[in-house]
Amino acid sequence: MSPSPKDSIPDLLLRNVPRELMMSVEDALRVGAQRAFFASEGMDSGHLPSALGQQRHFHMNETFHRALAMVDAKPTAIRGNRVITGRSGIVNLARFNSNIKSWNNSRRSLTRRQMSLVNQAIEPLVLGDLFDEYRSPSDVTAFFVATFSGSLRDQPEMPLSIQIAVPDRMMQGWLFKEPVQLFVQRYEKEADQFDGAKPRLKVQKKTQDPDDSAS
Repeated sequence: MSPSPKDSIPDLLLRNVPRELMMSVEDALRVGAQRAFFASEGMDSGHLPSALGQQRHFHMNETFHRALAMVDAKPTAIRGNRVITGRSGIVNLARFNSNIKSWNNSRRSLTRRQMSLVNQAIEPLVLGDLFDEYRSPSDVTAFFVATFSGSLRDQPEMPLSIQIAVPDRMMQGWLFKEPVQLFVQRYEKEADQFDGAKPRLKVQKKTQDPDDSAS
């Protein structure tokens, strides 16, 4: 079965994850990162990298949880180091932090790897595997990835970017990833296309009555 024109990973995200949720999560992760930076200020330089990383985990988990709850995206409970997940439509949502050099650390989490298995259904949209027949999925997993510089000297208080990313089933590669700031522009284009598709009634020209022309 060949994918329909609307079957693409960006379109699946657009149909299931509202713009409000995207923007709310992006703002929340920036707020959480900034709180983490202030919370770790004053720590000894030997502790600071580890302390900042831990503070980012806790503070960004809390703000992520609130952002999901605000838009009724069913966040799981905050509990220790557990991964916070949510759901919007058919899309399972979670988050992690990384540095600009590598996202490989994301695979350390068993929960994230298990979440990613469902993306086998959408791999044919990108990988074009002739042996896997595409069917519309009932589950998709996407991650919000806050990417930091990896340096205490280069913008440690804020992510360099926050991306929406969809991994392959093994979390060894990415089927789709894009900065949230860029992705939200897709909603506007979608709305413009919808408005432009409104049918217009054809105006009929009034024909002249033969009797009028004779008067």
